Amino acid sequence: MLNLSLKPQGLKKSLRLMAVIVSILMLSACGSKNMSGDANYKKKQASINLFTPVTTESAVALSETEAKALIKKYMAYSGGEYLKKLDFALSQSAAYAAKRPSDEMAFMRGNLRVKWSDLKRTNQVLRDNMSAIQKSPELLAKKFTWWRLGPDASFTGYYEPTLNASRTKTKKYYYPIYKMPSDVRKGQGYHDRNAIDRKGVLKNRGLEIAYVDSEVDAFFLQVQGSGRLLFPDGSYVHALYAGKNNRKYVSLGRIMKERGLIPPDQVNMKTIKAYLAKHPDEVAELLDTNPSYVFFREASSGPVGAIGRPLTPMMSLASSKDKYPYGSVFFSIVALPDADGNPTKPFYNITLPQDAGGAIKGYRLDLFCGAGDNAAHNAGHIDWTGATYLLLAK
Repeated sequence: MLNLSLKPQGLKKSLRLMAVIVSILMLSACGSKNMSGDANYKKKQASINLFTPVTTESAVALSETEAKALIKKYMAYSGGEYLKKLDFALSQSAAYAAKRPSDEMAFMRGNLRVKWSDLKRTNQVLRDNMSAIQKSPELLAKKFTWWRLGPDASFTGYYEPTLNASRTKTKKYYYPIYKMPSDVRKGQGYHDRNAIDRKGVLKNRGLEIAYVDSEVDAFFLQVQGSGRLLFPDGSYVHALYAGKNNRKYVSLGRIMKERGLIPPDQVNMKTIKAYLAKHPDEVAELLDTNPSYVFFREASSGPVGAIGRPLTPMMSLASSKDKYPYGSVFFSIVALPDADGNPTKPFYNITLPQDAGGAIKGYRLDLFCGAGDNAAHNAGHIDWTGATYLLLAK
């Protein structure tokens, strides 16, 4: 049952809003791909008007007419293509929710209280009516209550990069991708990036999954948290996140901005890579400013989210599960970047929290953009606020 108790919640709004901004400045090696490390999303958001901003913690139910208006925009944007792919993605969330205790609280926002039984039922009703909804999308408004959530989320993006790799070390394929060392202990600091990449403390331990042809690409593989290793014969494997060295993550984008290497309003993955390509003598020192290091495991499929199931491009979200729980169903509105990286392209879609990341805290959502050049472009530029709606079966 939904509990709409009007008991005061002591929101401490100003502190929570500050936490939203701080969360954008933080980056980690899994599910945190905002390389700028600043709050440029406020400036960029002003160039496209997709929704009325909400700055306080709240949950307000939409009327069926209001929900239908959003569905109309959703269908005009996607032409129904996303609905065709929804069932697979939803099945992953449903499997996670099914294991949760039905009577436990899953979500709280403003005066809205949602139990796991509510999320389970929402997944089930949506899946049971998927064929009908694909034919008549307005059923999404008839069968579900749409809750407009506040404050608005700070959106970033991540993707699955492809790296050229070899099983053996050569002059071309020189930079190792490491497995998780057995002597890493939870909560204890391990060797930092300088010790691993410069001093070679992990060499000759049989930990190399493969070798890649770019140290910068290896670094960004750690930033993204997973990727594909493409071998010369055309075969590939997935390198999935296995763990980290428990060292504090330092944003390379922030370091480069502070040093005046890149203009503050132009810091993103593309400009960082361009600078490093032009200044190879600075690469080692700059990368080493981030002591955090990520280890991987090899897999035949992926990427896999924190719920232990496959991610779906442009639907799966990395989230802080206390704010956007795994197994829940959201509708998100945010801008996508145009060719120049500006937020001029609207994005409307049903989105599903299924992943996590060290920097994904508070009201922060990281959209999984998939693989390929377009995914890299989206992930490298998304850095602005977006609207979120929680769908609950009536």
